[in-house]
Amino acid sequence: MTKIVGPTYEEMRHPEKIRPDIRQQAQKALRENELAPINLFNIHWKDEHNRVRYIVLPPELTGVEANIIVLIGKDFPSGSHKVGPVYTTLIEAMVLEGVKPEDKIVVGPSTGNFGIGTAYVSKLLGFRSLVVMPDSMSAERYERIRKYGGDLDLTPGTESDVILTLERTHDHYMRDPRYLVLAQFELLPNYRFHRYVTGWAAIEAAREVGNKGIAAFACAPGSAGTIAAADEILTHYPDAVIVALEPRECPTLYSGGQGQHRIEGIGDKMVTLIHNVLTTDYVMLIHDDDSVKGLKVLQDGTDVLVERLGVPREVAESFKGLFGISSVCNIIGAIKTAKMLGLGKGDNVVTIATDGFDRYPSVMEDLEKRRGPIDDDRLEVWARGIFRGATTEEILDVRPREQKNRLFRMKRELWTRFGYSEEYLRRMETQDFWDEEYARIPEIDARIREWRES
Repeated sequence: MTKIVGPTYEEMRHPEKIRPDIRQQAQKALRENELAPINLFNIHWKDEHNRVRYIVLPPELTGVEANIIVLIGKDFPSGSHKVGPVYTTLIEAMVLEGVKPEDKIVVGPSTGNFGIGTAYVSKLLGFRSLVVMPDSMSAERYERIRKYGGDLDLTPGTESDVILTLERTHDHYMRDPRYLVLAQFELLPNYRFHRYVTGWAAIEAAREVGNKGIAAFACAPGSAGTIAAADEILTHYPDAVIVALEPRECPTLYSGGQGQHRIEGIGDKMVTLIHNVLTTDYVMLIHDDDSVKGLKVLQDGTDVLVERLGVPREVAESFKGLFGISSVCNIIGAIKTAKMLGLGKGDNVVTIATDGFDRYPSVMEDLEKRRGPIDDDRLEVWARGIFRGATTEEILDVRPREQKNRLFRMKRELWTRFGYSEEYLRRMETQDFWDEEYARIPEIDARIREWRES
């Protein structure tokens, strides 16, 4: 009897290859029972018609002729694409190392979405889970983790204090055999998932838009999983420009700076271990409050967008629920990228909406407390200034060798503290390292198939 556990990398890239009866059951479970284990087969970017879920933003909003293509992550199980690297890490541990649910408690250091994904996938695979995260994130994130049965270990601070969660994880859990630690900043399955699955989704989406190519990919690194999609994009479009986005208030890649900010999910005060900085061309700063105010515009400013900016009503109404704060950061960065490169009609810039609005109502309430009543006039000012008015300031070219060396040095200085050798980190400074990790996917897929059929 076949044991159905979860998909291979190939099935997440091409869900149309999932056995039809399993695919049908999974789609039904996504609508009716999100805690059914078969939902693991919904970990992919495509809808029931096998089309990538994306939206092309109208020029009336963006102010640029280039197409801003946004992949939509909110329809993944648990509400974010971060569920993908959680699943691949756990399934690799199960099939390659023989890890069993009764043997380990899964620990996930996170500022939100990865932690939610950790609790969710652990629940479906039968593991207990514990999420280590800062104690000042949105209330909706804590609620979702608890809903999926996850425990919380809260560290002081906000998004920019994620380094404290990393330190807590290494000090308390990494060496304890009772725990299986999903340290997202270090996980090569995170890199593999996004290069193979998200990168291909970006390529498929772009093939339906404009000139059918990708001129640029703009994305905030966060744990640096999502930006790994760039490595797949570059194999098909070697001239594509890759732009890493950071909060202006925490410009670590940009200038080594650190600080507090409000863009949950990015800006972690580090060059993460799995960030392949070789394929990053520019670092761009985005103001955190622009991301929060921009979310307010897209969520609640439908009439303003239609009546004052000329956005088609059907399009403006479709924005509701689609985006989170980091999604808006990515959108602003994609617009700035199109302007920086002078892209025109037919050119495509791809970016990512990691999650949807469902985990940010409390952040919108905080915005109104800080800014006072928000009327249509204010929403119009924000829409015109944040999206149409995005500038090409605060962009750093990191292609020169001295900039690459600076980023390599920052990575080595941090990660040797957490037990990684200089030799290993030097290997990461070559593209061969990343390509070898990527090349493991067929072998891993074979093991997944063998295991679920055993």
